[in-house]
Parts: sequence; C-alpha cells; structure tokens
Amino acid sequence: MKLMTERNLLIEYGKKLVTDGFTCGTGGNLSIYNREEKLMAITPSGIPFFEILPEDIVIMRTDGTIVEGTRKPSSEWVMHKLFYERRTDINSVIHAHTIYSTILAELRWDLPAAHYMIAVAGPNVRCAEYASFGTEELAENAYTGMIDRKAVLLANHGVLTGHYDIANAYNVLEEVEYCANIYYRAKSIGEPVILDDAEMQHMHEEFKIYGQRK
Repeated sequence: MKLMTERNLLIEYGKKLVTDGFTCGTGGNLSIYNREEKLMAITPSGIPFFEILPEDIVIMRTDGTIVEGTRKPSSEWVMHKLFYERRTDINSVIHAHTIYSTILAELRWDLPAAHYMIAVAGPNVRCAEYASFGTEELAENAYTGMIDRKAVLLANHGVLTGHYDIANAYNVLEEVEYCANIYYRAKSIGEPVILDDAEMQHMHEEFKIYGQRK
C-alpha cells in the first residue's frame, strides 16, 4: 500500500481527536499531503475513528482521482486539497467539531487575541462565511478565512487547522480550542482585554522558534 506512514499517522491522530474530546463518532476529518508523490491521504467518510484500518484510508490526487482505496473519501476532501494546491506551507489539514471553537462559529465571531497562544494560528482566528458542508463554496470560504493564518472557524460548523505536518496541525487545533474555551469563559463574566497588534507580531516572531513540534 502507498503512503503507509501517512495512513498510520491519520489513524493515530483520528483516535486522538476522540480521546482528547475534540470530536465524537465520525465528526471531523484529517489528511496529509505527500508533495513528492503528489498524493493526498485522507480519512474515509462515515467510519468511526477507532474503527479505521490502514486500508480504509483513501489515497488520491488533488483532482479527485482515487489511486488506492475502496472507501469513499471524506465529504470535505475538496476543502483539504485546496490548501495543498495553493499553500506550500501546509502539508496536513485537520477539521474537527470542537466544543468551544464551534460555539464561537455558531455566533459567527472571530476568535481575538485574548490569549497570546493564539499566535500559533495567527494574530486572531477568523470565522469564515457559512456554506453547506462538502461544497466547493465552503472550501473557498475556508481558504479565504485562513489566509495568513493556520486556523479558521467555519460558521455554524467547526474549526479547521493546517501546518507543515500533522503534529503541528494538531498542536494548532489544541491551542485554538484552549483559547476559545478561555475566551468563552472570560466573556461570560466580563469583557476580555485583547492584546494589541504589536504584541501579537512579537509573539509571531517568538513562535518561529518556540512551540513547533518536531
């Protein structure tokens, strides 16, 4: 089978989404892009993460051609492939229905810099315009919302993150969900103080050498 390393990583991190409480059932999807092979490995549609086997992972080209696999790829595969075609800094994408990020997405709020750790994703996390799941419109909205960022909220839906590998894409997911949780709680009792652009630029520079998972 092609891309065995990628298959195993997707299974590992798919299970991690569940055990960390970031999704349940079949909610969410993950992919890894191998630029040398020009192939995307992506989780299948409709199979619980703890039941996915290596042969269930779908190997495909970004034009939609399935190279290996009998399963149907995630319904959001277009959203994943768009980043691989347009952003060379992203080789892994994770989409999940995490609680606090999704709460903000339901309100259609951006996640501001109320905590400095949001810098792993950017100076803030935008909420993309709404579109139905699995559509090219949603893919385009997600891409636009994530310009110059490593994460985007999907209105009335969830969150999407990307990075140069799956470990760092997952790290961004963790930190965005943590910051969304803190912002939600702070907002419930007062008005959070937002860090200014200069501080967030400073954090951006610091995070170039700090917090990247190897």
